[in-house]
Formats: sequence, C-alpha cells, structure tokens
Amino acid sequence: MRHIFLDTETTGLDPALGHRIVEIAAVEVCNRRLTGRHFHRYLNPGRESDEGALRVHGLTREFLRDKPVFQEICSEFLEFIENAGIFIHNAPFDMGFINHELSLIRFEPMQSHCLQVTDTLMLAKELHPGKRNNLDALCERYQIDNSHRTLHGALLDAELLAEVYLAMTRGQESLLMEVDAPAMRQADSSVTRKTGVEVEAKMRAKDFSLIIQPATEEELELHDRLVERISAESKGSCLWNS
Repeated sequence: MRHIFLDTETTGLDPALGHRIVEIAAVEVCNRRLTGRHFHRYLNPGRESDEGALRVHGLTREFLRDKPVFQEICSEFLEFIENAGIFIHNAPFDMGFINHELSLIRFEPMQSHCLQVTDTLMLAKELHPGKRNNLDALCERYQIDNSHRTLHGALLDAELLAEVYLAMTRGQESLLMEVDAPAMRQADSSVTRKTGVEVEAKMRAKDFSLIIQPATEEELELHDRLVERISAESKGSCLWNS
C-alpha cells in the first residue's frame, strides 16, 4: 500500500463560514521511506485570510491572486492520493476543508478516493497522554530538525509529519511495509487493530527453522569472569547469580 502524508493551510478555521484552502501538499512514503514524490499547490481562495491564519502561514491574497482554484487541481490531487492510506495530523480539520472543496464541485468525499485515513494526532495522544502533541512538540520529542519552520507550510509540514510518524512507529515496520515474501503466502490471515492502523498477516512460528548456536568454552569462561566482576562491584547483588 502507498502511504500519503497530507497537510493544508486555510484562510480560517471553519469552511462553513466560507473559509477556503490556500495551500495543499502531500508526500509519498513507501516501505518506510520518503520516495521524493509529492503533490503541492498554492490555491486562490477568492477571499482574504483571517488575521490569525495569515500570521500562521503568511500567504497573502496578493501572492495567491494568480494561483489556480481548487477545481483546476482537483483531478490531479485525487489521482495522487488514489488507492493510498492517508495520514493527517488533526485529520477532521483538513478533511473538513477538503471535503467542502470537493462538495462545491460535486465530487465524492475524499474517503471515496483513498483506502483509509489515519489521524496522527490521535495516535500521538495515545502514545503520549497528557503531553503536548502538536507537530513542533513531536519534532522536539523525536529529535527531528524543524528549525526551518518559521511559518507553517503545507509541504514542509507534510514532510515533517512523515518523519514524526516513522519515528513514533520505529520498531513496528509491519505497520507500513508491503509484505510480499514467499513465506507470507503460507501465513495465517488475521487482522488486528493497533493504534488505529490495520496490521495484516501474523506469521506462524512453525514456518521458520531456528538455528541455535551454543557458546564456545572460551565464551563461557569470559562470561563467568564478567559475572564475577559485576558481582564484586555490586557487592553480591548481581542478578545473574540469583
């Protein structure tokens, strides 16, 4: 499955009040790696941005005046996300705007064009309850460089979100990896739910032959010496001797 990390910038907080998208971006991840393929467009919203929104993204009406409207880029956008799993930070916000834009031109909601949508904010809250889980806080927590993020930008934020998600799920490669190994064809077909992401194909232990390599006499002797030293330094509280 292709995975797409998506972000938007808007003129305000509520599409029901006439606010529109001014920037939309999506980046592609395959096998837990950014592929370099992305979709990115600035859009003419046909209105001014609220003062608060303008402070966030800095995209003035003058800058956006000659940019396309959503309808002009819609087909290209939907083609890019088709048959992919979508990841969005605070998904209800972005989905609300995208589906509003789609409804204005009588297109089906975004969910009809992709496989699933995962809210990475909810995932972060499950992993870090009671902590700040906005994108800046997560970048700091996972030591991802966001020093160039002076203003919010949809493309930069989508790329940072992909890096954050990969860091949050490190050690859980099966959440994002395509599985095509021959042994998988003999695996049990089961589906479990983990942090909002479906994980398929649980391998049977009997499908594998485990090789047991015993320690050599020299290695056992070195181990005994190490345990003796630890026991001496810990004044007899070495757990290996328990």
